[in-house]
Amino acid sequence: MISEILPGLLIPFAGTTLGSACVFLMRKDFPIYVQRALSGFAAGVMVAASVWSLLIPAMEQSEGMGKLSFVPAAAGFWLGILFLLLLDRLIPHLHLGCDEAEGVPCKLRRTTMLTLAVALHNFPEGMAVGVVFAGWMAGEGEITLSSALILSLGIAIQNFPEGAIISMPLRGEGLSRGRSFLYGALSGAVEPLGAVLTILLAGFLVPVLPYFLSFAAGAMMYVVVEELIPEMSAGKHSNVGTVFFAVGFTLMMTLDVALG
Repeated sequence: MISEILPGLLIPFAGTTLGSACVFLMRKDFPIYVQRALSGFAAGVMVAASVWSLLIPAMEQSEGMGKLSFVPAAAGFWLGILFLLLLDRLIPHLHLGCDEAEGVPCKLRRTTMLTLAVALHNFPEGMAVGVVFAGWMAGEGEITLSSALILSLGIAIQNFPEGAIISMPLRGEGLSRGRSFLYGALSGAVEPLGAVLTILLAGFLVPVLPYFLSFAAGAMMYVVVEELIPEMSAGKHSNVGTVFFAVGFTLMMTLDVALG
């Protein structure tokens, strides 16, 4: 079974790493309209994944509660929101295009805090992958291996531009191509880590799996609203971000429904 899930756990990290490798192929940072498009695309994928891969399965697994089947999904969703809010307040990080760091005051280097910002973004995605694979391993009928792999693939697709979004600006700030690539790749390393930690807790997760599915959805939605939507809609070319949000949403929805 480990051999079956290992590729799924590593696919999202591979997406980030490949995106970070763009620093070796491109000389200049992305134009602003490309950054809007990439942020919008990533947001669309994450919203669709939250709904079709996490919230809907959570409610399906709670059908025995009748009209109250929404309760685990709603409760877990809010727990995920509050968890990411807490991390956002505690972990020192710096968003691209900002000069003021967030989180606990510290003396970390700017490049380190930029990487932490993306790592904070990626951690709930790793949790989402882990909890879906944990559900499949536990034999939950609503979760299939193909649906778990589709979630991994969808996150990997949106991780590719994210890897480039972190490595290219770091190169623009004067880092070498190798270090810019390394920081970009490291920002995605938290995804397999979060997935593995979640799977290791599978024995505790199964009885409350609907809560953890929706918890991951809430954490991902926090990232979308807090970070990606502002990035895609600020300033010029916001319409490009909106269009690519729809592209990402449609792609992930199609993958999950048609192949899941």
